[in-house]
Amino acid sequence: MENLHSHRGITNATTSPPHGFTDIFRRELGLSHPNSFARRFSASEVLVKSLDLYGKLDGHEGCVNAVEFNSTGDILVSGSDDRQIMFWNWESKTKLFAYPSGHTDNIFQTKIMPFTDGCRIVTSAGDGQFDLRSNSATKLFCCSSSIGNNKQTLSKVGLNSIVIDCRNPYYFAIGGSDEYARVYDMRKCQWDSARNSDRPVNTFCPLYLIGSNNVHITGLAYSSFGELLVSYNDELIYLFEKNMHSDSSPSSATSEDPKNIHEAQVYSGHRNAQTIKGVNFFGPNDEYVLSGSDCGHIFIWKKKEAKLVRLMVGDQHVVNQLEAHPHIPILATCGIEKNVKIWAPLGNDIPPLPGNVKEIMETNRQGREDRSRVTLTPDVIMHVLRLQRRQTLAYIERRHNRADIVSDEEDAEGYLLGFLDGDASSEEDYPGNSRDCNIS
Repeated sequence: MENLHSHRGITNATTSPPHGFTDIFRRELGLSHPNSFARRFSASEVLVKSLDLYGKLDGHEGCVNAVEFNSTGDILVSGSDDRQIMFWNWESKTKLFAYPSGHTDNIFQTKIMPFTDGCRIVTSAGDGQFDLRSNSATKLFCCSSSIGNNKQTLSKVGLNSIVIDCRNPYYFAIGGSDEYARVYDMRKCQWDSARNSDRPVNTFCPLYLIGSNNVHITGLAYSSFGELLVSYNDELIYLFEKNMHSDSSPSSATSEDPKNIHEAQVYSGHRNAQTIKGVNFFGPNDEYVLSGSDCGHIFIWKKKEAKLVRLMVGDQHVVNQLEAHPHIPILATCGIEKNVKIWAPLGNDIPPLPGNVKEIMETNRQGREDRSRVTLTPDVIMHVLRLQRRQTLAYIERRHNRADIVSDEEDAEGYLLGFLDGDASSEEDYPGNSRDCNIS
């Protein structure tokens, strides 16, 4: 015992115990529950940082847009531009079977219906069809958004994502072609849409995006605690708690007192512009946030601090979707490449963030800013064009050959007209209901 104490004293004085040693020691002595140990270990940052490529599931002949594990986690289903549905044993990296979906366009979602023993699959695609197990769809309501300051004028909101709150299955959130994530209560929706008005029980939007006309939502995810994760096109990712809200009605959200609205947690560094990207949680208690990116990387942040802890190359082009295993720290991703990738904690070495991580994030940030629209009035645009025309004509007058002058005038005219985003359009082509013109 004396030697043991002496040895322990030397260890404490020179080195610290290996990470997780205390947890393992407590588990072996019966001082902690095995399940508790497993959950804590699965959520450890060291384990997340050790995620690496476990294998590729090859078989699709087009971009893979959708992946999902079944409830037990032993089967993975995927959907692709090739309109095929494929089932995989991800552990052995083998394809179990595949079948043509019947869709006439790219598949964007594949969902395994609960309580069907994994035997019933629901798919949606770019052809607008959805397998509803019935001859016709039931319309609950039409999601709409007000135009400008006129609350009576409404426009339909095209929807990109729908998720159900696992803590309260009556609640579901939708996101689409405007800046608001809307939450509805199924119990308040009648099965006759003619009697329903579009009245969400809650709405979420970052304060500075309220009133924006150039953003939309591509992905949503609920955590096991009822938090809502929202990913915007060519913007950032935001985490809203249940007590956060913009207003019960998007059309009057600007009247909300900012003091009563808590700012959402923000996750940045990625780029979401080229495709419809999903967003997700990772960890036994949703301790991490996941997203793909146009730069081909997988971004993993800690949920609470929004600190980037892992950055992996997930695709040669774009990473579209990410799906966490329901029970163990395994991750499936897909993108432009024609395969599904499986990621698992591998090896003893914990790789740091790439040396060029700041450069990657800065490039993505600049891409967002370069793509942002600058709003100018037609009068300002025409003033710039007139200045350009004077300079061009002055150059033409200095030419000696009249034939060259005629040719140069035609080229100059084409150049000036092409100034507006490459379109040879006249002033009559400006929208009649607006005095603004957007230049990308």
